This record gives sequence, C-alpha cells and structure tokens, in this order.
Amino acid sequence: MWIVLGTSAIITAIFNLLWYIRNKDPKWFRFISLALTALTLCAFYSINAQWVVNKDWAALMDVAPTMSETLWKLTFLSIMINGISLFRKNSR
Repeated sequence: MWIVLGTSAIITAIFNLLWYIRNKDPKWFRFISLALTALTLCAFYSINAQWVVNKDWAALMDVAPTMSETLWKLTFLSIMINGISLFRKNSR
C-alpha cells in the first residue's frame, strides 16, 4: 500500500509543478501530494509494526534500515517540491 501512496504522492507533486509553471493555482495538488506523503509514512510505519507483532525480525532487518533513510529523503524532497509553488507564489 505504501508503494501506491508514495507513487501517487510523486505524481501529484509533478502535477503541482506543472500547474505552477502554467500559472494556474496548484493548491489542490500541493495538498494532495503532502497528504499522500503523510499517508505513505503511516502505511510504512504500520507494516513495520505488523512485522514486529508477527516477530518477523528478518523483514525488519532487511527493509527498515534502507527504507527509513529513503523515506526521510523523499519526504524532505516532497516538502521542497510542494513548497516551491507555495512560497514562490508570493513573489509573482
């Protein structure tokens, strides 16, 4: 589920930039992208919690360290991309 949510967050962030470049108001794409980013993090946390409950330590050791770092970077990137249209709007 987190893969679908994360991919959707990336797509809506791209639409956000495209609408901004076309001088249209991208506020809905910005909101949806940030919401999907948050839901992606929640879904990943949920699957990790499920692995702990099931005592699937191999899955945690295999996936959690790499994806934790990746999700931090992608979340920061999502905030930056969506912030471009928010903060640059005032200078137009």
